[in-house]
Amino acid sequence: MTDDEKMKAMRLARAIASDISLYNEQKIVKGIEQDNLFDTLKDEIAEGRELYKSRVSAEVFQATNFFDRAIVDILIRPKGHVKSKIW
Repeated sequence: MTDDEKMKAMRLARAIASDISLYNEQKIVKGIEQDNLFDTLKDEIAEGRELYKSRVSAEVFQATNFFDRAIVDILIRPKGHVKSKIW
């Protein structure tokens, strides 16, 4: 796996996570408030993961956690201001 492959995979993961965030803002806030974010966005995250998996090599998909990291960085971290019992 080359550095170029890794960078492309990271960018793709972040782009997919950004789309999930953009189109599901209210669901994300509600999921954080109710501490059920991953249940609330289960279908969207699964669809995003499948898209990511289909566009990167099997080696990159299995050896990295770029998609999961992007979900945390893009969907959760910016919502630190949302009141929740999880933080």
